[in-house]
Amino acid sequence: MSLNYNLPVVSRSSLSLPIFSFALAVLVALPVLAVGANLFAGGTGETWGHLMATVLPEYVANSVWLCLGVGIGVAAMGTGAAWLVALNDFPGRRIAEWALLLPMAMPAYVLAYTYTDFLQFVGPLQTGLRESFGWQKGDYWFPEVRSLGGAIVLFSCVLYPYVYLLVRTAFLERAGGMIEAARALGLNPWQGFWRVSIPLARPAIAAGMALALMETLADYGTVAYFAVQTFTTGIYRAWFSLGDRIAAAQLAAALLGFVALLILLERVSRGHARYHDSSGRRRATRQVLVGRYALLAQIGCAIPVVIGFVLPALLLLRLAMGDAGEEGAGFAGRFLVLARNSLTLAALAAGLAALAALLLGFAARDAHKLPKLASRIVGLGYAVPGSVIAVGVLIPVTRLDHWLAGLWQQMTGANPGLILTGGIAALVYAYLARFLAIALQAVEAGLARITPSMEAAARSLGSSQSETLRRVHLPLLRGSLLTAALLVFVDVMKELPATLVMRPFNFDTLATQTYTLAADERLAEASTAALAIVAVGLLPIILLARQIAAGRSEISSC
Repeated sequence: MSLNYNLPVVSRSSLSLPIFSFALAVLVALPVLAVGANLFAGGTGETWGHLMATVLPEYVANSVWLCLGVGIGVAAMGTGAAWLVALNDFPGRRIAEWALLLPMAMPAYVLAYTYTDFLQFVGPLQTGLRESFGWQKGDYWFPEVRSLGGAIVLFSCVLYPYVYLLVRTAFLERAGGMIEAARALGLNPWQGFWRVSIPLARPAIAAGMALALMETLADYGTVAYFAVQTFTTGIYRAWFSLGDRIAAAQLAAALLGFVALLILLERVSRGHARYHDSSGRRRATRQVLVGRYALLAQIGCAIPVVIGFVLPALLLLRLAMGDAGEEGAGFAGRFLVLARNSLTLAALAAGLAALAALLLGFAARDAHKLPKLASRIVGLGYAVPGSVIAVGVLIPVTRLDHWLAGLWQQMTGANPGLILTGGIAALVYAYLARFLAIALQAVEAGLARITPSMEAAARSLGSSQSETLRRVHLPLLRGSLLTAALLVFVDVMKELPATLVMRPFNFDTLATQTYTLAADERLAEASTAALAIVAVGLLPIILLARQIAAGRSEISSC
């Protein structure tokens, strides 16, 4: 009788988690669905007529050229750096392995503000050139950093580590045996690079480029500061300048389609080709570089690190140390408030993302199809720019806010105002929709190391799903959960477009304050907040560097 009595309970319990995980995934994906639902909505014809006649062609052209330039830049820089450190040996290679990750800690908009101050006409570089050579204005030509070309260069310097990380792993794990065979057939290192290494690493190159282009299209601070009109700046303009939310949502849907098109084009171009290494997992012997070749390799690895991290960090320090006036002191007093706001948002989003990722990842280990579908739905968020997420959140949440306010007023007679969008609740929701996929990846990687036999043993001893999660998985997933929370924490600290659109009145963060001060050309004051963002961004770089060092020790022990 006890067996018959318990069976329905176990069945309901085992079914509740998949249903809950699917509902959670749909809730997280709701902003993307809301944007798509407005694609064919009847917007204001005057707004679209104005956009079509004035700036929409420029949005499309600039977005295409930006993606083309950044794609070529990150592919060349990331693949070249990965080839140098993975398949060659030269003095300083071990330092270069982790140093090449440092530009990931530097948000693109911070790099834009820093180099604008350094390279502008009254900046230290051009001033030094004029004083050294006696030049006057018009006597020399200097490239304009605040341009489409400048944006392409800066994005490439910041985003190439996405390609570097994936391609380095591909070179280490896939290309060993075939590169050895190519060398035995008489190919020199350069020929082996083009004819063997690049084809084997093409999926990794494409995946890294896709991530970099998504980040490029998601950026607002850099393109707005450089006056490069893209879809992201168009969304912001349609929402705030023209006051047309439907047009903003339709522009957001067009940008979402643009991202999907980039991914689809790569898949189609690959066709039915497959890139397998049938020679086994043998690692290639690194080519020892000496003399001028070693020097060239050192310079090749140092250039992206210096441009993407070292020089802008030193410039930020110079600006921060030189900001000793009364305005700087006033901002220093407000810095604690900005840091508190940023840390509060980041901590809330990171904690909720880690918890949600744990539930989704644990449910996906079940035999039900719903949790697996849920994890794919959640993955939509990271491919969507923050401005699109903001539009997708505000449309349904604002309606819910007005309904709740009306209901509360009917019940109590008092108007509570906007409960969700008037505070930080809607903003944290937007962060979850944007970054939950990152946390889920980290948690799923940790769950993959837990064998099903451990769960089966716990269940055979009478543990329920919740008890198995608490007593078996949680102790083993502490590191993965910490990693997931850390990655979301850093991304929220750097996030700008969604925060600009959705932050409550008189509520600023380090990122929004950096943008506001830089837009007002108060770069010295902006440097303090920018340095804080960069310092927090170094945390995952340290984590990745430790993983690279651990992987190197495993290789040496083999």
